[in-house]
Amino acid sequence: MGGGGRAGGGVTLSGGPAVYHWVEMRAKMRIMGFRGAAVKPLNEEAAAELGAELLGEAIVFGVGGLCIYLEYARQAGQARRREEEQAAALREMAAGLERMRAELDALKAASGGGGAETGPAHGPAPGPAH
Repeated sequence: MGGGGRAGGGVTLSGGPAVYHWVEMRAKMRIMGFRGAAVKPLNEEAAAELGAELLGEAIVFGVGGLCIYLEYARQAGQARRREEEQAAALREMAAGLERMRAELDALKAASGGGGAETGPAHGPAPGPAH
């Protein structure tokens, strides 16, 4: 792949379009059964058109990949916020339960010592139902 010289009657261009053309043509030739055939280099106009097509495809692919990444990041952020909200709600409920237990203990103490007929004041905290 020279830098603009003539080889085999065509102009060779260094860079992406020429390499892409060479790889594509070699693959097509091997699929069709031509093993030793040489790949004719692209002329300058065809190379420029192929380069523009490759650039356009790269831009579309990059934008698509960026959209996928941004959507993933958005969903991960939503999941993290949802988990934080659930954890805060659970902490709030636990604090409320402890306040209620303290109020119950205070009421039992005020009403005469809290007899044994009411059961244990601090049993195991109920876990999440599965």
